[in-house]
Amino acid sequence: MTWTKSATETVTTDDGLRLWAARSGRGGRGEPLVLCHGGPGLWDMFEDVAGLFTDTATVVRWDQRGCGRSERCDGPWTSERFVADLDAVRRHFGLERMALLGHSWGAQLALSYALAHPEQVSALVYVSGIGIGPDSEWYDAYKRNFTARLGERPERLAHFHELTSRQGPTEAEQRETAVLRWSVEFVDRERDLEHAGRMADPWFEINDDCNKVLNAERKSTWGTPELYAACQTLDLPVVVVDGARDIRPRSAVDSLERALPRVRRTILAEAGHLPWVEDPKGFREAVTSVL
Repeated sequence: MTWTKSATETVTTDDGLRLWAARSGRGGRGEPLVLCHGGPGLWDMFEDVAGLFTDTATVVRWDQRGCGRSERCDGPWTSERFVADLDAVRRHFGLERMALLGHSWGAQLALSYALAHPEQVSALVYVSGIGIGPDSEWYDAYKRNFTARLGERPERLAHFHELTSRQGPTEAEQRETAVLRWSVEFVDRERDLEHAGRMADPWFEINDDCNKVLNAERKSTWGTPELYAACQTLDLPVVVVDGARDIRPRSAVDSLERALPRVRRTILAEAGHLPWVEDPKGFREAVTSVL
C-alpha cells in the first residue's frame, strides 16, 4: 500500500494518553522508519525528513506526550515513560521491528529505546545528538556559540534578551522568541529566520515543564560508566549524522562513537543542527546507507 500524503492517527498509550501520529510513504521489503523529534517539550517538525524517504519506506512520525498535537498532561516526564510511549507507537502500527531516527533530544530517546528494546530495532540513526557524556563536555561551549552566532546580528541578540526578560509573554512573543533562538541552528545567515520560521509553523505551546524535568534527568543519569557499558553491547547498525557547524561541539559525540560496536559516522561540512535542511542530499545518502 502507498500513502501519498500523511495519514494521521491517534495512538493510545498503556496509561491511556492519546498521542498524535502520522504515517506516510510506502510499505516495502525494508523496515519502517520511525522518527523521534527533538525538544524536550517540542513537537514533530519532520515533514521534510519524511519526504526524503517516502519513496523507499513507510515513515511514522509522532508528537511526544504532552506536546504539540498530542493530549496535554502533567507527565510523567521520564525517559522510561517516553520509551514506553514509543513502544506504544510501534505496537499501534503493527511493527515487529523498525529503524529509528532521532534528532537532538530525540536522538537520546531513540538510543534509550534501542538499549531497552534492541530486538525491536533494525537500525539506529542518531542525528545531532550530544553523546553519552556529562553536560560539561558540551554545554558551556554551546552557550558561548549560541551568543556568538546570534550576536552576529547585534539587533537580534538585543531583541532576544528583551523578549526573554518579559513577564507573561504573549503567544506571539513566545513564538518570536523561539524563532530567534532556532535561527542560530542554521549556517545560512541570510535564510536562517526563514528556516526557523518554518519550524514554528504550525505553532504549538512549548511544554516547559517537560523540558525542565527531562533535562534535569539527563544531567543526573547521563555520563555514567553504566551507560557507556550498555552502549558497548548494542549489537545493531548505527549511523551518526552531524552537521559540522552545529553550535553544540561535535566532540561530545565521540564517547558514543567509541562505545558503539557497529557504528558509522557522517559529518556534513556545511550544515548545522538540522542537517536535512542545508544538505538534504548528503543527509538522505547517510540515512539510506543503513536502512
